[in-house]
Amino acid sequence: MQNTSHLNGDHSRADESPAYWSIFFIGFGCLFVLVLLAKLVGVHWRDLLPGAEDAKSMSRGVETAVYTFMSHII
Repeated sequence: MQNTSHLNGDHSRADESPAYWSIFFIGFGCLFVLVLLAKLVGVHWRDLLPGAEDAKSMSRGVETAVYTFMSHII
C-alpha cells in the first residue's frame, strides 16, 4: 500500500483558497446590492435571501445567504 500521508498536509483547506474567497466576495457584493435595492424599494429583503429569515442585521443576513448559496455550488 502506498504512503498517502503527504497528501493531507500539502493542500490548503477549501475556505483558505483564493477561489473560495473570490466566490464569497463576488456573491456577497451581488447579494448586498440586491438587499440595498430591496430596502430602497421597500421590499422585505429577508424573504429574498435563503437562510436569512432570522438574521438580525443586514450584513449577517447577506453573509448567511452567501454561505447557503456557496454550499449549493461548491
